[in-house]
Amino acid sequence: MADPSSYRPKPGQIPDSPGVYKFRDEHRRVIYVGKAKSLRQRLASYFQDLAGLHPRTRTMVTTAASVEWTVVSTEVEALQLEYSWIKEFDPRFNVKYRDDKSYPYLAVTLNEEFPRVQVMRGQKKKGVRYFGPYAHAWAIRETVDLMLRVFPVRTCSAGVFKNAERTGRPCLLGYIGKCSAPCVGRVGPEEHRELADEFCDFMAGRTGTYLRRLEKDMMLAAEDMEYERAARLRDDIGALKRAMEKNAVVLADATDADLIAVAEDELEAAVQIFHVRGGRVRGQRGWVTDKVEAVDTAGLVEHALQQLYGDESGDAVPKEVLVPALPEDLDAVTQWLSGRRGSQVSLRIPQRGDKKALMETVGRNAQQALVLHKTKRASDLTTRSRALEEIAEALGLDTAPLRIECFDISHLQGEDVVASMVVFEDGLPRKSEYRRFQIRGFEGQDDVRSMHEVISRRFKRYLAERERTGEWAVEEADGTDAPGATIGLDGSGAVTGPDGSGAGGGPDRSGAGGGPGPSGEVPAGPAEETGRPRKFAYPPQLVVVDGGRPQVAAARRALDELGIDDVAVCGLAKRLEEVWLPDEEDPVVLPRTSEGLYLLQRVRDTAHDFAIRYQRSKRTKRIRTSPLDAVPGLGDTRKQALIKHFGSVKRLRQATIEQICEVPGLGRKTAEAVAVALARAAPAAPAVNTATGEIIEEDDGGTSHD
Repeated sequence: MADPSSYRPKPGQIPDSPGVYKFRDEHRRVIYVGKAKSLRQRLASYFQDLAGLHPRTRTMVTTAASVEWTVVSTEVEALQLEYSWIKEFDPRFNVKYRDDKSYPYLAVTLNEEFPRVQVMRGQKKKGVRYFGPYAHAWAIRETVDLMLRVFPVRTCSAGVFKNAERTGRPCLLGYIGKCSAPCVGRVGPEEHRELADEFCDFMAGRTGTYLRRLEKDMMLAAEDMEYERAARLRDDIGALKRAMEKNAVVLADATDADLIAVAEDELEAAVQIFHVRGGRVRGQRGWVTDKVEAVDTAGLVEHALQQLYGDESGDAVPKEVLVPALPEDLDAVTQWLSGRRGSQVSLRIPQRGDKKALMETVGRNAQQALVLHKTKRASDLTTRSRALEEIAEALGLDTAPLRIECFDISHLQGEDVVASMVVFEDGLPRKSEYRRFQIRGFEGQDDVRSMHEVISRRFKRYLAERERTGEWAVEEADGTDAPGATIGLDGSGAVTGPDGSGAGGGPDRSGAGGGPGPSGEVPAGPAEETGRPRKFAYPPQLVVVDGGRPQVAAARRALDELGIDDVAVCGLAKRLEEVWLPDEEDPVVLPRTSEGLYLLQRVRDTAHDFAIRYQRSKRTKRIRTSPLDAVPGLGDTRKQALIKHFGSVKRLRQATIEQICEVPGLGRKTAEAVAVALARAAPAAPAVNTATGEIIEEDDGGTSHD
């Protein structure tokens, strides 16, 4: 526990300006991010007598080992930078709302030539129109099924679409009238896009005009004695009305608004959001969070607004946001929201009428969500604590292992050997820190040697981080990380240095930002200089390996070779669920009803599943190779052109060089290389089904399976 006076800035060093500040712990991890109108006044409040601080604030300042700040021009920039840093650093003492699940959206891919209607989850993509979120995916499918009768927009995947385009036969929906079948040319791109636009308009709430037009067309068809057409229009109107009934009118003035309600106690808070578009509730979502910082209702609302609209723009930010309490910096938050929308946004507390009544309904939902969460967590928290205590007692650890890392090796008969690392903190999985490895130190199957390689590589990265960040040396003030550096924000909200060079932005050039590095493992994340936490920067208290005594010995030997003696190691063998410790002749047998054993099993099984998924993906990628992959300089576009021209690899193999040259974009030299590659990959003899005697033809798609 650190003494805040040991890192308190000198008097007069902190500027009296708007800005954002960061508290870091002894490992240089950012543990708290905050903003202030006056950095001097706000930071001074953290360094008063500890007895006068809120208990959560006292815990934070005693955990921290340093404080830094960044001066900005306006309070809006401070709000924007605070959100960016909270998202980037994931500080443990900040309130962070997390969805209890990934909510599905109804999405229309307007960025494609033939837009597609589908269910989407996760991060939003550019050029896609979203509606929702919905509570369940089946609710989206029910709505879409009703509306496809009137708006027969494409719903098939790219693979199904291309197959129908190649064969000239539409899918079932095309035959029953629930798809306009652009894949076979029944409608052109412009006509199909018009259907997609009408679908979007209807989902956005512009329903009255379209229904009146259909009713008018139905009456005219009946007058002209086109009774079949009139009946079809009648059924279309019924289908649209049933789709509309799923979202009852809650605000009569066709309001576009988001309503945010908060239910809280001393330890936790639940947030519920209703998305109202065109006067109807079009989506609902909820979050629950621990109150790890001293924050009131207004602060919770401000954090919720950052979470909701930090990555949104345009119509995704409504004209009106109704809240139970106004943020402290109301003008700055309103200006920030207006900037994200591109027009004025009203942020207020409803006082009377339908909006206040609906806000009360949202508040009841938030209260119920908090009660349900506390009911579940009461047992979960107790169970996790007991499990960690049982593990510590069984393994002879001084303290409960708050961070556990588990490693597993996976392969298929010695091929595609991979390893996985999963991380559990406080008994819960931390998926953002899972890691995958490719075993490249040797060929063949050797689980013990593979385990030694993986543990060595993981902890070499940890030692490199400690050495690079100077944890082993006395830190000197060299000015490289001096507090008080003034930075700005570019138009997109990215952090830029004094010269606009993008301080704190890009990925580590050493390979820590994107794909696999030279050692074969998926990189650990951006560099420390960016402020983003590395996944290998923090040591576990316990390493669990999937296996018995040999694997445990290999892991312990790897740690000993690196001089690491403060990390415990154990192994969990599948056969009898025995816990093996290094240098012990006999295993530790935990009771079958032990919560500690359940947790170890869950950790081990998670690592096993993660490794198998990676191994299968590598094998699938390997066997789905084409002989054309061996042709140097032949890219995907020309490969597709060859297959489309000849229909299959089998027919391409039978073609002459002159016939291959007829494909647009292929010269004679490339055609010769294609012919040579196909000749080398040709089977020596046809495959035969030994049960039937049938000759098995080569896969018409052009893949070779090994």
